[in-house]
Amino acid sequence: MPYIEEEGGILNNFAREPKMYTAEEPDSSEKRNYVILGVLAFLLLGGLMAVAVYASSVS
Repeated sequence: MPYIEEEGGILNNFAREPKMYTAEEPDSSEKRNYVILGVLAFLLLGGLMAVAVYASSVS
């Protein structure tokens, strides 16, 4: 454990820092998958909104 002793004998215990890495840019197939998932999410939300509007107007 990495302890640091400060003035007056106080010990501070610091957490271990995680290993860092650099992010990689997505390739073309991953970008296509992101677009497809975005369109599906948009359609799902649109469908839910349509059902909500329909359900609120039925009485």
